[in-house]
Amino acid sequence: MIMDDLNKRLAGIRHVALDMDGTIYLSNTIFPFTIPFLEKLRRLGISYSFLTNNPTKSLDDYLAKLHRMGIEATPAEMYTTTVAMIDYIKFHYPKAHRLFLLGTPSMQSQFEAAGFEQTSDDPDDVPDIVVVSFDMTLVYPRLCRAAWWVSQGIPYLATNPDRVCPTDQRTVLVDCGSICKCLEHATGRKPDVTLGKPDPNMLINIIEQKHLKPSEIAMVGDRIYTDIAMAQNAGAFGVLVLSGETTLEVAQSAPNPPDLIVENIEELGKLLENSRS
Repeated sequence: MIMDDLNKRLAGIRHVALDMDGTIYLSNTIFPFTIPFLEKLRRLGISYSFLTNNPTKSLDDYLAKLHRMGIEATPAEMYTTTVAMIDYIKFHYPKAHRLFLLGTPSMQSQFEAAGFEQTSDDPDDVPDIVVVSFDMTLVYPRLCRAAWWVSQGIPYLATNPDRVCPTDQRTVLVDCGSICKCLEHATGRKPDVTLGKPDPNMLINIIEQKHLKPSEIAMVGDRIYTDIAMAQNAGAFGVLVLSGETTLEVAQSAPNPPDLIVENIEELGKLLENSRS
């Protein structure tokens, strides 16, 4: 993309949708440039929101985490795959009430607050739907029970496709996509629906609520196959940051490259500011 065209597109951005882990923080460590970047967006009159494929925390817990990092956000500025899943079930399965959930207690509390009931690890306690997510509290018997219900043909939904979750620790955090692969290998069945990025619904909701054109929203994240794919699926401007999972070599060889590649959101902030000067 030539510079004049890039500046023109950046000058039209009115809202920035930010991925979280790998973009504004890594695990539990906020990047030093994050708060100055958000302050710059406010000065430029650009609104922003936070999107995450990580369903391990409830909305309140995510807002509390941001608060501890010095970021004040409102529920309206926060979009998670748990919220998206609750909305999806209520719309597509209006009679469903009882769920078998593979998810953390925080994530489960969000479903309970929305009026759903959890089924137990019991072959006689039949759920309406199986929901699989990034479960950092997963134990083997519950994995086996989920596989049983999946093998019985019960509706099977997944919150997000991520294979791993970014971390600053010396470990691999096995995410929802990998858990679903385990279930697929055991049962021969893939999820009926997988929400979260790259599904464009969270981004489309922002576009509609804020009365934006797709070209007026920038989706910023550290993954080609979720963040950038979501931007492309929604017709938005896709910005890849190299502060998380993806390397420059991977980004440059991607079959559907992002509209813009930057080292981090600090560099994006400078480009947005320059486009308005």
